[in-house]
Amino acid sequence: MRVLHIITRLIVGGAQENTILTCEDLIHRYHDDVLLVTGPPLGPEGSLLERARAGGIPIKLVPSLRRAINPWHDLRAYLAIRKSIKEFRPEVVHTHSAKAGILGRAAAWQLRVPVVVHTVHGAPFHPYQPAVAQKFVIACEKWAAAHCHAFISVADAMTDLMVNAGIASRERFTTIYSGMDVTPFLDCDKHRAEMRRQLGYDEQDVVIGTIARLFHLKGHEDILAAAEVIIPKFPQVRFLWVGEGILRPRLEAQIRSRGWEGRFHLAGLVPPDDLPRWLSAMDVIVHTSLREGLARVLPQALLSGKPVVSYDIDGAREVVIPGQTGYLIPPRNLSGLIAALEELVQTEHLRQTLGKRGQELCSQEFDRYKMTERIRALYVRLLKEQGKAQG
Repeated sequence: MRVLHIITRLIVGGAQENTILTCEDLIHRYHDDVLLVTGPPLGPEGSLLERARAGGIPIKLVPSLRRAINPWHDLRAYLAIRKSIKEFRPEVVHTHSAKAGILGRAAAWQLRVPVVVHTVHGAPFHPYQPAVAQKFVIACEKWAAAHCHAFISVADAMTDLMVNAGIASRERFTTIYSGMDVTPFLDCDKHRAEMRRQLGYDEQDVVIGTIARLFHLKGHEDILAAAEVIIPKFPQVRFLWVGEGILRPRLEAQIRSRGWEGRFHLAGLVPPDDLPRWLSAMDVIVHTSLREGLARVLPQALLSGKPVVSYDIDGAREVVIPGQTGYLIPPRNLSGLIAALEELVQTEHLRQTLGKRGQELCSQEFDRYKMTERIRALYVRLLKEQGKAQG
């Protein structure tokens, strides 16, 4: 099978890791011909471009493919994508992310590619957008939906959002959870003693971890607000943040102004393959993002045996199950956030029980090979429906 994937940029992120693993498995397990088209990995989040190349994925870099709307860049990117499709002659074009999804579907449909698929990693519209911007994005997505054969959602919640917005009918969506190499997470605690020693944590310290870009709508300010209550009550609590972004100077200034330098550690950008080691040092993961598809850190944390406190947004409820794997808190509910964190800080047995149940829940559903098997089966079914049968 010849499959062309298109994604806007290969920064460090869940959609990008998902795409790279899918391409690698199609090449090495199914012996498919694969080409990955992407724009430059601009931004402070870090690049996965070399990681993709190291995995043996052929890559076509399109300099004009950018996240921001720019008519000149977008036209050039569309023409470059169209040229790549004509030269590669794929049977399947699979798009990811908003900009690549619009341009890629338009080009593939115009060139009559037999099967065009789009993955919804996270809804491109959200309630925190200005109303005009939200309506524009929804209109673009409706147009693009008419130019593909099927959608993959990384969570049932993504399907609900898209269907409720009138973008496409429910039968066109298939939920396939975003896979990963699960073994390093299941075995991560073998690194725990060494990582905590390196970070200066004592045995009695309870480490509340957060793995997210230091960016708008990720909710780090809410964690700082919760820390105002938690730190005076629990001297053993430490906060460990993994991630980089444009808000780092502001957040560091807020930490310094409160005199919390010894209670917070900002690790910055961490390679995805190194994430299990950092999770091993944590006792609880808190995720306060206000919009996600299904945040990759949630199954990663649960695979690592760590309970999760998450805002109840999008796909979080599909893995964070109250009383079983963690706590779901209404967004921006600080009293609920504080209460959940305090209960976990005080109760080691509860942390272990919730973490173990999380491992059992996620160890099968989030395996990368199961993800790729389901994606490829969808390709095969769609090709058969289009009269282009493949094995």
